Amino acid sequence: MTKAQLENALRNDCLELLRKTFDNTYGCDVLSVSASELALPVTDAEGNEKWILVKVSIPRGTRNGEGGYDPYDGYAVAEDYQMDLKEKAQKKTKAEEKKQAKIAADEKKRAEKKALAEANKGLKELRKIKDTPQA
Repeated sequence: MTKAQLENALRNDCLELLRKTFDNTYGCDVLSVSASELALPVTDAEGNEKWILVKVSIPRGTRNGEGGYDPYDGYAVAEDYQMDLKEKAQKKTKAEEKKQAKIAADEKKRAEKKALAEANKGLKELRKIKDTPQA
């Protein structure tokens, strides 16, 4: 068998396994929409009709610049993905900390401004009492 025939057989076996699994799990029609895709009609929590599209592919890898491909390494891609998720989570945490620090600083400024306004109001009242003639 050629490489393409081997890959097609593997893809078809995987699609058939997925078709049976989805049919047993969801009890719905599993529709072939292309040579490598299945579509499943489902409903969401509110009863709205939605579609799940499942694509099965056998990646070649990345071009190596010499007219060929470096083999696809799912382990390396998964590791890169996990590192990317971790980096995004760290950035999100830093952004949230920065946001909370800004909120705290703004609240502190408001409290200082309010305290200053109250102090000025108290001074004005003292001046009124001082300037009022005593009877």
